[in-house]
Amino acid sequence: MAVRPLIGVSTYLEASARWGVWELETALLPAGYPRLVQSAGGVAAMLPPDDPAYAAAAVARVDGLVIAGGQDVEPVRYGAEPEQRTGPPNRARDTWELALIDAALASGTPLLGICRGMQLLNVALGGTLVQHLEGHAVEQGVFGSHPVKPVPGTRYASIVPDEDDVPTYHHQAVDRLGRNLVASAHAADGTVEAVELPGLAWVLGVQWHPEMGVDVRVMRALVEASGPPGVH
Repeated sequence: MAVRPLIGVSTYLEASARWGVWELETALLPAGYPRLVQSAGGVAAMLPPDDPAYAAAAVARVDGLVIAGGQDVEPVRYGAEPEQRTGPPNRARDTWELALIDAALASGTPLLGICRGMQLLNVALGGTLVQHLEGHAVEQGVFGSHPVKPVPGTRYASIVPDEDDVPTYHHQAVDRLGRNLVASAHAADGTVEAVELPGLAWVLGVQWHPEMGVDVRVMRALVEASGPPGVH
């Protein structure tokens, strides 16, 4: 049986969650993430917030890395003050995931940022964020969809060459692009929907939530870039 690439996925850290008779502090991940990794040919490993000093060692043990969606990035990370509709920070998660991103970039480990993960990748490279987008969420807690148009010649366009509807729940977005990042897809209103680093390293961020859909092309591209297992 072929060994499948091991894909690390960062997790939420919540003050409490309930299951059965328990209500406890919880590191959790919506099941769509590991299912998408599995459907794309990988094995998912959860990477809950930890001491950032251990991030490089954690990244060294996986073949590819996904930074998952979740809470707003704390605006201080990109030199801004929080606006009225910006959510409360999760500093432990911000610190851990920024360290994971730095380790992946330094080691050349294939990296996919999803929603918050794309935004955090942008911040890690010195970019800034729009703290609230109007007109990009149907209603609270409900995913919508809209078309995303790839930029010709980019890595994303090589994966998804045509305009495609994607599952969305936008609140924040990329404002000023981080160092060396290029926009590789846009919404109809110009919102940056994907970013990537040109070159040999496989680094891509998407603003939408592929784990909420059935299209595995982006995740399959990450898994393929992450093999053979143990080789970055």
